[in-house]
Amino acid sequence: MNTSIVLTVVSDDHPGIVEVLSEVIANHDGSWAESSMMSLAGKFAGILLVRLPGEQVESFSADLEKLDSSGIQVVAKLSDSEPATDATREYSIELVGQDRAGIVHEITEVLAKFGINVQELETTVQSASMSGESLFMAHARIFIPPDTDTEALQGELEDLANELMVDIELET
Repeated sequence: MNTSIVLTVVSDDHPGIVEVLSEVIANHDGSWAESSMMSLAGKFAGILLVRLPGEQVESFSADLEKLDSSGIQVVAKLSDSEPATDATREYSIELVGQDRAGIVHEITEVLAKFGINVQELETTVQSASMSGESLFMAHARIFIPPDTDTEALQGELEDLANELMVDIELET
């Protein structure tokens, strides 16, 4: 029986990190299922889902610990459940506006109030083309419970957008 393991990886950024990880996974008859990785401020950061035979878990974990001596820190967590998406509805949120502290907190505070699960969140800050000011952009994939009043959610997001002076779009 296969076991699912979620790995978080942090290292100084340099070529070969993904190759080293994939080698450890392959050496334990594992498969690389899903991942998201990038370089941030000179650091490599990643999260990935690995599936491997149950009898390989112990030796796989030991080999991951050995990577620390080469500067690759890995945290491994066993997962015995699949995400609960049975009756939820998938939406996306797009946000664009002038960068300022607290935007992510204020948006996620509204989402949490409605019991919404953030599945993915990608953010970036870049220079606005005309003004040169810092522009904050976010894309989130969210799961909304079936009994959520989407009109009330939309209303609160619009109120927040006005308060923050940003554009927020909730899309199916």
